[in-house]
Amino acid sequence: MSLTGLLSAIADDPQYRRVADLASADGGGVVPADGADVTAPAALRPFLAAALTGPPGRAARFLLAVTATAREAEELTEALDSLLPAGSVAYFPAWETLPHERLSPRSDTSGQRLAVLRRLAHPDPASSRTAAVTAVVTPVRALLQPMVSGLADVEPVKLAEGDTCDLDEVLARLVDIGYTRTDLVERRGEIAVRGGIIDVFPPAEEHPVRV
Repeated sequence: MSLTGLLSAIADDPQYRRVADLASADGGGVVPADGADVTAPAALRPFLAAALTGPPGRAARFLLAVTATAREAEELTEALDSLLPAGSVAYFPAWETLPHERLSPRSDTSGQRLAVLRRLAHPDPASSRTAAVTAVVTPVRALLQPMVSGLADVEPVKLAEGDTCDLDEVLARLVDIGYTRTDLVERRGEIAVRGGIIDVFPPAEEHPVRV
């Protein structure tokens, strides 16, 4: 359900308008050199975050919202999804593992992080899932964790109905970007071949896909 209309309804509140003006380059507000602190009830945070992207109907400013915990980030993402245009809000999760642990992060977490980085660096308006984002919400832990440079430049493999492609070339590209070839696809990040059929389980999908 879209609640975008609520932003216009509360825009006349003096304190709300002051925060919006501080974030606006043409709003007349002057932000101190060390930033500005805003104290508000937790229920008001999504509205303040949405206000920082600018008034409805104008080109949106980019917003990076950092929360203390992953749960707060997920809740803020859901709230902003109702206040901002569909598909314009992305959640950037943190690794579940610590650097010294001998465990790999979950593949769906890796896929979600890669998808957000790709949208930031190379937005594709062909789909709402790949278009540019207005707001990215992330827990502070995700910002503190190192990232390998160039991840956003990893080009995904795109296949559409009606396309003609070389089977071996597609398989080679999938392996190059990290997919594992198996006899039967059971987990994210796996591919399997049966004759001219490819089963692939993208990390950010709920179910595997057959091509």
